[in-house]
Amino acid sequence: MSEEAGSEPWLRARFARSARPEPIASGDGHLWRDPAEIRPAAVLVPVVRRDALTVLFTRRTPHLQDHAGQISFPGGRVEPGDASLEATALREAQEEIGLAQERAELLGRLPEYVTVTGYRVTPVVALVSPPLDLRPDPFEVAEIFEVPLAFLLDPANHLRNTVLQEGKRRRYYAMPFREYYIWGATAGMLMNLYGFLRA
Repeated sequence: MSEEAGSEPWLRARFARSARPEPIASGDGHLWRDPAEIRPAAVLVPVVRRDALTVLFTRRTPHLQDHAGQISFPGGRVEPGDASLEATALREAQEEIGLAQERAELLGRLPEYVTVTGYRVTPVVALVSPPLDLRPDPFEVAEIFEVPLAFLLDPANHLRNTVLQEGKRRRYYAMPFREYYIWGATAGMLMNLYGFLRA
């Protein structure tokens, strides 16, 4: 990675381009769900403006019905009052981790990702400016942490694994970082971020 690559000006320039490469990962929710059952959702991919950019994640609480204990981005299903997918992502981030919307500068969307839990998720990337003064929702969020963007963009940290689930073979990405195992939909969206930024 060059000296400029991974910096805030570089990130802004990538999102200012009109070119949109094909996604690396699109999810395999279609293997388990009828298309009519798949519901729209959005997540916020918060890139934190630090000396070296980081990406903010949450670890979900262990009692949740979907993705319990897993690493995720703040987000959720589209509600009737949401004016856009960006509005959904910002609302959910405020509800889940207390991220004030004025701290987030929207950069753009990544390709949709269809999850096995039946959501068509649109990731919305934003630059967020400290101080963040985060307040996690104790019902949904067990922990908030950050990972250097440079780590996530390094191909050496991209794993490809296979699992057999209900007689169907699933291939998924993973990006282990310290004690955190980032995998599945979250890692798939990160691979799309990588593909978009490195194109």
